Amino acid sequence: MTQIVHKPRTESDVAEVVRNARMAKTPLAIEGGGTRAGLGRPVEALVTLTTSQLSGITLYEPAEMVISARAGTPVSEIERALGENAQMLPFEPMDHRALYGSVGDPTIGAVAACNISGPRRIQVGAARDHLIGLRFVNGRAEAVKSGGRVMKNVTGLDLVKLVCGSHGTLGVITEVTFKLLPRPRRTATLVFEGLDDERAVACMSAALGSPFEISGAAHLPQGLSENARTYLRIEHFPDSVAYRMDALEKLLAPFGSMTRLDHEPSLDLWRDLRDVGPLVRPSDRAIWRMSVAPSRAPRLMRALRETLRGDCFYDWGGGLVWFATSTVGDCGAGAIRVALGATGGHATLVRAPDALRATLDVFEPLAPALMKLTSGVKQSFDPQGLFNPGRMYAGV
Repeated sequence: MTQIVHKPRTESDVAEVVRNARMAKTPLAIEGGGTRAGLGRPVEALVTLTTSQLSGITLYEPAEMVISARAGTPVSEIERALGENAQMLPFEPMDHRALYGSVGDPTIGAVAACNISGPRRIQVGAARDHLIGLRFVNGRAEAVKSGGRVMKNVTGLDLVKLVCGSHGTLGVITEVTFKLLPRPRRTATLVFEGLDDERAVACMSAALGSPFEISGAAHLPQGLSENARTYLRIEHFPDSVAYRMDALEKLLAPFGSMTRLDHEPSLDLWRDLRDVGPLVRPSDRAIWRMSVAPSRAPRLMRALRETLRGDCFYDWGGGLVWFATSTVGDCGAGAIRVALGATGGHATLVRAPDALRATLDVFEPLAPALMKLTSGVKQSFDPQGLFNPGRMYAGV
């Protein structure tokens, strides 16, 4: 059956599409630039609403370090505008195109909808922490505004935080407002070789617990590269970076010899880590994203290696583990859920064939009470279940 695609250009157009879908009881697949279609479960809908034509920066005040843009605005357009004033989206959003082999332009609305963040999250927080306002159309075809241009305390229900990370299941985001930070003038990376997983996590933990403001901490075990490598990133003014690198070398001397990567090589390295470059190939493997207490990450991987073959690397000082394994059977879901039951944490299946994602728990399974609450929130925002049905959980 031919897929019907709606391309509204205004928020009013979005509301009209939703209104018609509500009358016809027609589910809608919500899409931005189409580069992250593999994230979540396959949507159970034959009609697509894309925000790709709902584009443009609506407000940018460099002095206030705040930007607003329509949902379909390409992230690249946002970054070009910010670059002219040496500013940035602080949370370093991942680009999924290499992972999925997709084309097109990632959009700022999808960044908010999926709470897309990168390695710098360990220092500054996630997209959710910098999203201070949004507009969206709910399942009643009502335009809703929440938040604004300044950070403030929230009383009652914080719709900004609730909608961010809901993967388009609660409403169609039409506009977002993010708080910004200055772009670092210098980036440098300290590199250790040969550390095993436990020693690497100890090294990263020592660095992150220091006063030297580490903005990235990652570890690639042996196998992903010729030798195990541990990376620690420091950013901002050149003199500050030089001082902190010297101090960090002294602090971490017990972990062995180290080398440095200067600005441009560091930018390339962390862009590759942000986009899970070490695990992109071969493209037929399942990719899991596991969050766990850093001190427990090596134990988690030891347990998994007893039953599964695959490759991994650690981000966020070990708090985030990316794991690639075979798509045979359940893509390792059973073993991963059991291992996480012992260590604590949760896992998301980020890449797998559609047929497998349709039958598996892509996101961490919810306890009955939490599932009831989730279904209730969905019902209140989207009574007829129009938006991205099945994207996060079957039947929701």
